[in-house]
Amino acid sequence: MSTPAPSFPTTRALVEADGADLVTPTTTGSTNADLLAAAAEHPHGSVVATLDQTAGRGRLDRRWSAPTGQTLAASVLVRAPLDDRSRGWLPLVAGRAMRDAAVARWGDAAEATRASRPTVEVKWPNDVLVDGRKLCGILCQVAADGSVVVGAGVNLTVPADALPTPTSTSLAVAGVPGEAADLADAVLADFRTHLLEAVVALAAGGAAADAVRSDVRAACGTIGRRIRLELPDGSVLEADAVGVDDEGCITIRDQDGATRPVAVGDVTHLRYA
Repeated sequence: MSTPAPSFPTTRALVEADGADLVTPTTTGSTNADLLAAAAEHPHGSVVATLDQTAGRGRLDRRWSAPTGQTLAASVLVRAPLDDRSRGWLPLVAGRAMRDAAVARWGDAAEATRASRPTVEVKWPNDVLVDGRKLCGILCQVAADGSVVVGAGVNLTVPADALPTPTSTSLAVAGVPGEAADLADAVLADFRTHLLEAVVALAAGGAAADAVRSDVRAACGTIGRRIRLELPDGSVLEADAVGVDDEGCITIRDQDGATRPVAVGDVTHLRYA
């Protein structure tokens, strides 16, 4: 049985108010691929979103598993005058935007108390974690016309026994009630709003851009952690993550006490420092 395409009423109202487009296929291989292929046809802020993505990909071309009807796959088109440094921040900025969208869902749950709310944080460079488990991954790709497609995959109502990995979670597992279609609309509306507001600030530069980067650093749970870092050349090291520099690189301190930035790598938060 196919999953009906959700109507995304809140998101649609926001998108259309901005003069952008919202495309909601019942099913698709990849929302990022769809928007990349048609980027030139859509204005800034346009969105492709579905609850049935069959061929999603993450960083390093890894396959991203998305249970039908229980996971939001969404891509937002960013067409803004961003310099290379600001573009490098987009995965982190998108992670912060999704972190805020997720946190709001516990606020929506009347029975949730401050004490029972989980810790939601950004993991460098592009994940959102709930109590240390992956809720969302972000993938940014540059289209042929120079715009950037910011993709996100969010586990909404996936039950614990159907999560793609032992280190994953979903909003439902983390205690957020609701139907997938309703959660998808609320999450996507908030995510898009926060993302585009941050893009405006990055494009403005100066104090506005600095404030965005400071906000991201504050939400980044990688900073201050002992991490395992897998580098593109296949080497692996353990180090302390001590910051995110102005280029968006993670700054690490190795066993000799030397610090250096790392632009690309896979990070695992270690339980003990």
